[in-house]
Amino acid sequence: VARCPRGHIHGGDLANSNAGAAVGRKAGQRSLHSAPAPAPPTLGNNHPESPEWRCCRPTLRERNALMFNNELTRGRRALCHFVLGPPGATRTVPAHKYVLAISPAAFLILLKYVYSDEIDLEADTVLATLYAAKKYIVPALAKACINFLETSLKAKNTCILVSQSRLFEEPELTQRCWEAIDAQAEMEAVVFEALLNWAEAECKRQGLPVTPRNKKHVLGRALYLVRIPTMTLEEFANGAAQADILTLEETHAIFLWYRATNKPRLDFPLTKRKDLSPQRCHRFQSSAYGSNQWQYRRRCDSIQFAVDRRVFIVGLSLHGSSSGKAEYSVKIELKRLGMVLAQNLTKFMSDGSSNTFPVWFKHPVQVEQDIFYTASAVLDGSNLSYFGQEGMMEVQCGKVAFQFQCSSDSTNGTGVQGGQIPELIFCA
Repeated sequence: VARCPRGHIHGGDLANSNAGAAVGRKAGQRSLHSAPAPAPPTLGNNHPESPEWRCCRPTLRERNALMFNNELTRGRRALCHFVLGPPGATRTVPAHKYVLAISPAAFLILLKYVYSDEIDLEADTVLATLYAAKKYIVPALAKACINFLETSLKAKNTCILVSQSRLFEEPELTQRCWEAIDAQAEMEAVVFEALLNWAEAECKRQGLPVTPRNKKHVLGRALYLVRIPTMTLEEFANGAAQADILTLEETHAIFLWYRATNKPRLDFPLTKRKDLSPQRCHRFQSSAYGSNQWQYRRRCDSIQFAVDRRVFIVGLSLHGSSSGKAEYSVKIELKRLGMVLAQNLTKFMSDGSSNTFPVWFKHPVQVEQDIFYTASAVLDGSNLSYFGQEGMMEVQCGKVAFQFQCSSDSTNGTGVQGGQIPELIFCA
């Protein structure tokens, strides 16, 4: 491919492979001696210059098909032209900026895959890469992007991924987003933050200054669908109360609602959103204790597990002291292939019985089917404790089948047959 003096890129030498291309003159350039343009013909609804064309082409695919090989689009000519073929037998094809545009990071990932069959995805670039893979019909790369997104759903990115998955026509990803939202519906602070982000974007779309007053204006009654009273007092004080979107009277009333005996009337829903009810998978058939058995010395108790369908892990249940009431400090972790997906450093109180005591992750964690994950707990507290025994390698819990195997991370004796982490708490 050679660049000619006029700035064209001719592909005559590549004619046999149909790969030649050239960037021609910019749209709108006219000869000094060109004749006046004729009067435009009457436009039908299917023509891209017609104001009604979107009504007749409701999907992105149909609109793009209408733009294909078309010089005009909404009053502008094609951005550039490709000149294909050998000299003397060339053909000029129009193209548009919105079709050709692609971010540098996504382009490099796409090009690396084409050259080396290697895919390097990151959270900051995966959506742009998916867009490029869809646009240029690279199904393997698109599938890798979808898999990356499905396994990285979190409360803070689920809302944006719902809209993106619908734009990219990926119904399975859309369904997984809704499942993640169901599993995390109680996180009203995240809902409020997403609402503020939308309001800011809507102000910009309408050409309004991004001010608290304008954000409240574009939200309208939607603001009063947020279940602010279901937030914790700390979440409200550090988030919604400082967002300047509520009036002083509303903020004062909500603070009173948290603490006052006679609670004021609020314009916000007072009940929590309905989320998925947590279930417990118990992997031991009995529990026991002994005077010289199971002790916690800040060693790691760990077990590996896999499920036969996608679920959300929300916490672990642990055994506590066998010598009376005791408080434990504990660090729990969930890992996949050595990568930490979630962790929490917290405390729990045991009552001296053989009961199990739940410890929660900060956010639900999506786990995929037929992949082994590692659940771990490091406890510090009363040494002598209960422990599980007669462990099962497979447990059917409702519609979900769990499979357990020993973990190399376990340094305190926990395994399939006995030990700590008697229960996995999950939503399905």
